[in-house]
Amino acid sequence: MSGDTDDAGLTSADADEQAAGSRRTRFTVLGLLTLADGRETVVLQPSRPAALLAALLLNANSVVSAEFLQRVIWGDVPPDRAKSALHSCVLRLRRLFGKYGVAGNPIEAMPGGYRFTADAHTLDLVEFRELLDRAYSRPADEPEKELGLLRAALALWKPPLLTNVPSDLLHRDEVPRLHEEWLRAIQRVFDLELVCGRPGDALGEIWPATRDHPLNERFTGQLMTALYRTGRRAEALAEYRRFKTLLAEQLGVDPGPALQRLELAILRGEADDGPVPAATALPAAPPAPAQATASRREPRPADPAPHPGADAYAARDRTDRDPAAGPAAAATAAARARAGTGGATDDATGEDPADTALLPAALVLDRLVGAGLLQEGPHGHYRMHELLRVFTRAAAADGVGARAASGDHPTNRPLRPGAVELHPTEA
Repeated sequence: MSGDTDDAGLTSADADEQAAGSRRTRFTVLGLLTLADGRETVVLQPSRPAALLAALLLNANSVVSAEFLQRVIWGDVPPDRAKSALHSCVLRLRRLFGKYGVAGNPIEAMPGGYRFTADAHTLDLVEFRELLDRAYSRPADEPEKELGLLRAALALWKPPLLTNVPSDLLHRDEVPRLHEEWLRAIQRVFDLELVCGRPGDALGEIWPATRDHPLNERFTGQLMTALYRTGRRAEALAEYRRFKTLLAEQLGVDPGPALQRLELAILRGEADDGPVPAATALPAAPPAPAQATASRREPRPADPAPHPGADAYAARDRTDRDPAAGPAAAATAAARARAGTGGATDDATGEDPADTALLPAALVLDRLVGAGLLQEGPHGHYRMHELLRVFTRAAAADGVGARAASGDHPTNRPLRPGAVELHPTEA
């Protein structure tokens, strides 16, 4: 449909109608099948004429074959003399239109079938698609205008759809097609809210959409991104674990590579300040205080006389902020505290005394079990918690396994006796 439009969501048909000052009947299919004349709304009762009208409206301005209409009304077993029966249903619809003052003859007999003529003012589906077309054609540098058009289109959506239409074919084939159009629009809305820097506002809508579509990977990615950008990193990772568990239980598969990369990016705290065209793009990290950022790049001044437990506390804090530090850092700090070194180094060798003062294996296992990272089983076996697997994958992806091959890696040092080199494939 052609014609100038404004950014408030009004279509050209609306503007023409307002100028003319007349009243026209409006049909709706993005909810219950209804017709309204501006004063009252009539909800059609379940009947064969209602199924016929719904089929014509869902394919407005196109010729719908008589064979298709017969299957819509009677299923796969049409009655004898089906053409005459279909014509009778059309006549009943036309009488209904006359009763409620529908102007003109919107149902046209065409060679091979029928056509219902409608515009954006007389049918909500036409207006819905016109608004979507205008939104998707907006330039990329106008996200707010695109968002406004999409929200105007989604305001027409009033589910559940066509529950007063008795047609298995329409509910099996046509209604899911409409739902796909809604999915594309609402996912684009969530992307634009994230692009415009409003993850907190988007959360209230993304969360119920994710719960209503638990196997939709894109909704899950958008929810993880919104949670992460509002500083709720742990909840973002928990959403990934929930989705991964659900996929494994119901389908026996893992999340796609894009969602796995998103999880790893959130785990590492990586930032991506660019646009987010899809839910699988890397999220932007929450802004960190300048002092905290500087402390990672510049040497810290020596602290006076730390107490024996200070290193262990610092390791726990590093683990909270950077899960890749993992249990190994906590164990090393505990060893330092136990040895009373306070994190000091040997000036002659440059080695930490804790490197040679390892905790006994049994004590390390006990602490990992106490921290909930391992679960003790029978016969001395242990089951690894999913969070420990995440830490291991992050450490492997950061190149821990390649330190022996890289001479300039910060952690390049010989492996201790009995230690096992970590490779990304083992994470």
